[in-house]
Amino acid sequence: MSDRLRPRWHILVFLAPAVLVYTAVMIFPLFNTLRLSLFTEVGQERVFVGLQNFRTLFGDAIWSEQFWNALGNNFWFFFIHMVVQNPIGVILAAILSHPRLRFAHLYRSAIFIPTILSFVIVGFAWKLILSPIWGIAPSLLDAVGLKSLFAPWLGKEEYALTTLALISVWQFVGIPMMLIYAALLSIPEEILEAGECDGITGMSAFWKIKLPLILPSIGIISILTFVGNFNAFDLIYAAQGALAGPNFSTDILGTFLYRTFFGFQLQLGDPHMGSAIATAMFVIILIGVCIYLFGIQTRLRRYQF
Repeated sequence: MSDRLRPRWHILVFLAPAVLVYTAVMIFPLFNTLRLSLFTEVGQERVFVGLQNFRTLFGDAIWSEQFWNALGNNFWFFFIHMVVQNPIGVILAAILSHPRLRFAHLYRSAIFIPTILSFVIVGFAWKLILSPIWGIAPSLLDAVGLKSLFAPWLGKEEYALTTLALISVWQFVGIPMMLIYAALLSIPEEILEAGECDGITGMSAFWKIKLPLILPSIGIISILTFVGNFNAFDLIYAAQGALAGPNFSTDILGTFLYRTFFGFQLQLGDPHMGSAIATAMFVIILIGVCIYLFGIQTRLRRYQF
């Protein structure tokens, strides 16, 4: 038997531990969540109700109002990241990849450090910074003559979610920056030199040569941003608590799921309705990722032809 036809058992041996761990911590909980969403408790017995939990989630006035409010807030949270975080990440990567920039490694480290900080630290620190009583934000704005612009942003319904989204942007802008930076460094020098021979240099080289070549990386970053934002929970919980105040204006699907599944204060936990919310989140993320992948593939085909 030739080497090509021999079964490569060592591949299975090395993959097995990772597959077992992934199945235990991801696949099994996922299917168990889907199963729980089809049941409810009557007395102390678990009863199969099919899609009734989903009918309650989308049809009951109280449940549906909370769900659509959380979903709308989640889309806004994602939108802020797409229009602020990712463009800034691209700009920073383009600047830091310039060969003549001194101390580029120092700037990269400084920008990336917030991504390794705990959500609790970030949420609590920014809550102190923006506090109108003991925060330093009013003093800093007063020092530059802009104190009139200060407001208790985390305490106003119209500003709280946007403020938290910008805090999240500050914390995670280093991730798209590093990914785009790596993509820019992977561009062959021959392509750039050929562009220089045609008179394409500076910003023109970035728009006409570099940007089209890093579009696949930007697409991957967009998918990661979408998935990460629709799984968000920690920052909102650390800064605003499980009630996602004021008046649920910062409530997203993660905090809505937490209150429903585990209960909070006078609200009793309901694992079955919580599982229905988790299943809805999974379907939304799955549909979003599929749409993104289809859109990226279509654009790349148009660009190639």
